[in-house]
Amino acid sequence: MRRHVISVLLENESGALSRVAGLFSARGYNIESLTVAATHDPTLSRMTIVSIGTEQTVEQIIKQLNKLIDVVRLTDLTEVSFIEREIMLLKVRAVDGGREELKRLADIFRGRILDVTENSYVIELTGDDRKINGFLDAVGRDNVIEVVRSGTTGMARGDKSLKP
Repeated sequence: MRRHVISVLLENESGALSRVAGLFSARGYNIESLTVAATHDPTLSRMTIVSIGTEQTVEQIIKQLNKLIDVVRLTDLTEVSFIEREIMLLKVRAVDGGREELKRLADIFRGRILDVTENSYVIELTGDDRKINGFLDAVGRDNVIEVVRSGTTGMARGDKSLKP
């Protein structure tokens, strides 16, 4: 079992996202993370899917995705050198002496404190999955009030691109 990051370029049309998600659920595949938005070309969307499975399972997923009429092109980024990022908004308890420690941790992880109240901070953090999870561990899950994560988005390094 291995984590795969699949980048999909698809037609920006109603129902396209639903058809991709339906493909996964109909075959019993789990989507760990899903992000999608329009590209610089308003007729196309870029979708990043994170799924965990064997090489055979992911190969099957890719074959099935390629059969969808909305899919223009796709690539398994895990097979190439790529950059991945996720954004997290984290609301944490910030009281007494803990406030300074949270500021220090946010600085160490290059996070930004976006909101300050008497009892809490909202911190923005961008990075890969390991960095985000490392920050959550450092903060201490008991201090967490609320978490919102965008899901992974990724792009191949260098000249390789996902163009139609």
